[in-house]
Formats: sequence, C-alpha cells, structure tokens
Amino acid sequence: MTASISTAYSRDLGDELRRLRENNTSFGGRAMAAQLGWDPSKVSNIETGKARPTEVDLAQYLATCGKGIEFLQDFADRYRHAFDLYFAQVPENLRTLTMVENMATKIFAYEILSIPGLLQTETYAHALFVETGCESVEDIKKFVALRMERQSIWRRPYRPECVFYVHELALQMRIGDVKVMEDQYLRLLFNAHIVRIVPANAVGLALHSPVSLFEFGKASPLAYSETDLAKVFAQDTSAIKSSRTLFERLDAVALDEEQSRSMLAEYVSGLREDPHGHRTDLA
Repeated sequence: MTASISTAYSRDLGDELRRLRENNTSFGGRAMAAQLGWDPSKVSNIETGKARPTEVDLAQYLATCGKGIEFLQDFADRYRHAFDLYFAQVPENLRTLTMVENMATKIFAYEILSIPGLLQTETYAHALFVETGCESVEDIKKFVALRMERQSIWRRPYRPECVFYVHELALQMRIGDVKVMEDQYLRLLFNAHIVRIVPANAVGLALHSPVSLFEFGKASPLAYSETDLAKVFAQDTSAIKSSRTLFERLDAVALDEEQSRSMLAEYVSGLREDPHGHRTDLA
C-alpha cells in the first residue's frame, strides 16, 4: 500500500470498494481487515481514497467481496488513474462529480451560456437537454432526475458555502418557453444571496470555459470543467492557481448581491410585460 495525495477519483473508487464490501460481505471495516490479515487503518485508508493498494491488495479485497477476474481487470483498469492529478470522464458519468459536490465545504462556479446545474429548475433542465439535441425521452427523464438529485446538497444540515457567477448571456439565452424562463429567473432571485451576475459587456470573460472550484475540509482543492465530450477534474497546483485567478477577476467584475438581485428582477419583469413574446435564441 502506498500513501498518496487523495483525489476526487480515488475517493470515488474507494467509496465504490466500501459499497462492494457492505453489499457483498457481512464484514465491517475491522472484520474485513482481520479477514485479509491487514491493519484496520489500511482498509480505512483505501476505502477513503487516501492510499493506493497494490495489485495484490486489490485482488485480495475484491476476491473477498466475491468478484471474479473480469471484474478485477475492469476495476484495476479504472483504478490505474485513481490518483492522477488530471483525469477525464465521459459526460454520462456523474458519480464522481456528485461525490465532489457532496463533500465540498466551498463551491465557486462560473457559467456563461446556461444556468449552473445546481440552480436549475426541473423544467429548465428538461428544456436544456431538448435544446442540446438529446432526442430520447427516457434519456432526458434520466438526466433531469440525476441533475435534480445533485441538488440534494441544499437539503444537507451543513450546506457548502457557494458563490455562483452567471454571465448575463445565460439570462439572455431563452431555453424553453416564457414560463420556463420565468420560473428559472425566480429560482435565481430566490438564491440571489449566492448569485453574482457578470454583465454582458464583460466580453473577455464570455470567452472562458465554464469552471468550478471545490474546496474541502481536509482534501486538496479541485478545479472542474466540462464539455460535450468529457468531464475534466484537475488537482494540479497550476490548475488551482489559474482557477483562483479567474474567480478573483470575476469577483472584481461581477455585480454585487443587490445589483444582481435588481437585474434578475428586471428579467422577471421583462417577461411579464411581454408574456407572449416570440421565442428567440437571445432575448
């Protein structure tokens, strides 16, 4: 077993091992350690993503959980990248991101053309998946449900400290009908204490990629971005520094809380004044 700097992926895969133990054996952590002839701290460190097991360790652990060679090979292939400071996942994989959001003590997010996922209404999320070309009704339902499930962090007794920077272009981009947009504006208005609007004239900032920065109680900070092709997690020092610099710039340019609240109220009023206005890509 090798001590390493934990990553979002190592914690995710460690948690997967814990679930395998709980679902496939009758062992608690200490009993599992005794069964394997390990120190209890070794099981704990592996399951919390703080240490990398050897291939032999992994084989012994998974065999005790009743898993065969094909499962071991698949898991080992994924685990090979568990401690990489940069790693990418397919867009459909939400497990690691969801775990990151649930573990975070602070979340800073920046979105340009759409509302941040953690603040989207269900109808807005549905319309967004339709607009971006998701044709399967079942897939849309599944993706919307997963996005809503991610918002369970707002029901936690200790919520993360959050600031969501939203470029005004995201407010101007009409997704769905007037009712969808009105409900979405009202959702942002209700959460105006954690929303900062980046004005439309901040053109340079509109050319950046969306990015999130997560901070944790004991783990290292994590930067995150996504495209249609991949979700990218970065824990490298340079990536964190670059993300912090971007959020410092956003903080300097964005409207303050009251100004953001006023702008959101104006967008709501604008819709109510013209409820039957023609739908356009940009308001």
